[in-house]
Amino acid sequence: MTTPADRPARPEDIDEICGSLPETELGTSWGDRPTWKVPRGDKGKGFVLYRAPGKTAIDPESGEMYDDLVVVTTATEVEKNALVADDSTPFFTIDHFKGYAAVLVQQSRLDEISRSELAEVITEAWAAKAPKKLVREHFGE
Repeated sequence: MTTPADRPARPEDIDEICGSLPETELGTSWGDRPTWKVPRGDKGKGFVLYRAPGKTAIDPESGEMYDDLVVVTTATEVEKNALVADDSTPFFTIDHFKGYAAVLVQQSRLDEISRSELAEVITEAWAAKAPKKLVREHFGE
């Protein structure tokens, strides 16, 4: 029997997971891009961003700009590199993000991981940007 957490991840899971984390809100950054931020309000820092198609992110097979990319923050470059190096996940990076602790994923490839795996990556992104006190309260430390 498959539990909801074990089923393949779907694009709508992104907003469900982000919205379930403490003190989050969907705002904008990079001009007009929908961005999940923590904490709510003026001090919010983005941890998941819906990226606009751009010349820096081209599908190597089709030559077309990706039109369904999501940027997910990682705590460090080490975590970023681990996700990108793991061939069992759809996470990748581009030259534009060299030196920036974040990975990219196409919404159309989310079903390559489970909802629980997606929740783990997003929760770690949230924890990397959330105030330390909020992170301790959330994780019960």
